[in-house]
Amino acid sequence: MTASSRNIRSLIVPGLATLVALAILLGLGTWQLQRKAWKDGLIGQIEARAYGEPGAILPESEWAGWRADQDEFRKVRVTGTFLHDLEAPVYGLAPGARQGAPLQGYYIITPLRLSTGAIVMVNRGIVPIEMKDPATRPQGQPEGEVTITGLVRAPEARNLFTPNDDPAKNTWFARDPQAIAEARGLERVAPFLVDADATPHPGGWPRGGQTQLTLPNNHLQYALTWYGIALTLIGVFAAFAWKRIRG
Repeated sequence: MTASSRNIRSLIVPGLATLVALAILLGLGTWQLQRKAWKDGLIGQIEARAYGEPGAILPESEWAGWRADQDEFRKVRVTGTFLHDLEAPVYGLAPGARQGAPLQGYYIITPLRLSTGAIVMVNRGIVPIEMKDPATRPQGQPEGEVTITGLVRAPEARNLFTPNDDPAKNTWFARDPQAIAEARGLERVAPFLVDADATPHPGGWPRGGQTQLTLPNNHLQYALTWYGIALTLIGVFAAFAWKRIRG
């Protein structure tokens, strides 16, 4: 076997390792482009639906076919009566008074009974940790018929890191209207929530208007970074292979 042949054979293992790494880098870049397309669509939905005059929520007869991609972030107005004794505090964070110091507390999800008897879960806003008990904010518990303006939202997605809810202790970790309804024994519940706007409540809490409408979209930059690293890897391996073969 000539020296040249031995040098070429010595490139097999490094070449395979480079191909694997290259496939991973290209995959990451392509995934970021897919994320960019998804984010562009979401931003377009927000811009088209979240502003202007509020409309009505989807009627109960159409709830079974409700789809987030067709209705989420739409500005709506809904009238009903809050069932304050069935509210569910969902642990979460909200922007604080200082940047980088978020407010830690609970989003207050309260069933709103419509005149038809159906239920829409309303995210009335956030309260600090120490105000989880509704007795600490009696002024923020309006009685009788109320009208809420806000945005339609899909149930909050759970992941591997989402703790389990504990309805017995009224401890919740996801804004999931169906899970809350089941624990509260409620029927005819909308498959979506309404995030209340920033209209102030008596006493100042809960604090609505927490829906994040400005979304970062750096996926193209990330994709170019991964593709750039892939191109660099090709150049490095080409230089390495050329030197090995010539050597």
